[in-house]
Amino acid sequence: MWFSNRYHGSSFWELLKNDVPDLIPSITLEPGVELPPSATHGTTILALKVADGVVMIGDRMATEGFHVSDRRIEKVFKADERTLIAIAGVAGPCLEAVRLFQTELEHYEKIEGEGLVFEGKANKLAQMVRANFPQALQGLVVIPILAGYDDRTGAGRIFKYDLTGGRYEEQDYFATGSGGREAKAALKKLYREGLPGDEGIRVGLEALLDAADEDVGTGGPDLVRGIFPTVKVISSEGIQDVPEETVSSVVETLTAAR
Repeated sequence: MWFSNRYHGSSFWELLKNDVPDLIPSITLEPGVELPPSATHGTTILALKVADGVVMIGDRMATEGFHVSDRRIEKVFKADERTLIAIAGVAGPCLEAVRLFQTELEHYEKIEGEGLVFEGKANKLAQMVRANFPQALQGLVVIPILAGYDDRTGAGRIFKYDLTGGRYEEQDYFATGSGGREAKAALKKLYREGLPGDEGIRVGLEALLDAADEDVGTGGPDLVRGIFPTVKVISSEGIQDVPEETVSSVVETLTAAR
């Protein structure tokens, strides 16, 4: 890959914009053309603070209109050793945005010799979401949640975004996607400050179960196929992938109590 010397900063995103903008993921529809209903959508994601960090959860279903497109899609990703990102919206652009954001953080660290501070990561993701706004107006929506452990404050942090790239910090929890409203309603009742990590996992999974009960686009746990939500926890010790057997045990307990 050839790059010119026009850009000398540490941002991979800016490097692409300046030297090879055609490599920035982009899908442009003709004016007046709507997004085809067969486009795959990822649905519900949520994050909540716990005593030593953040729990992030995503359901596994992707839809095409009123049909199930994928029952095992991943929506929660490790961005770097201190950061998680979850995506809701049109699956293709969402996944491209995740990969570009991961590369952005890695590139910055290689150039500068240290990682971006968490506030900088939140700002960088806001720029990327804002750049997608013309596509979002055509239905190619990308809505992320950013969560991480901020070494400067010694606590977990959660940022949400709107279509224009506006970023807003949430103090306790947030959910978005087709079942986001139902999940937030459940979290409002179940959440309390300073939850231990295992209790935070239980609360988050219960909120996702509530969303799946009310929203046809949200995939609940599939006990027959053995498909369960993705659960990751970030704390001062780094990122932990919660084992599927732990998730299934909590889900079975919650389901039995209903």
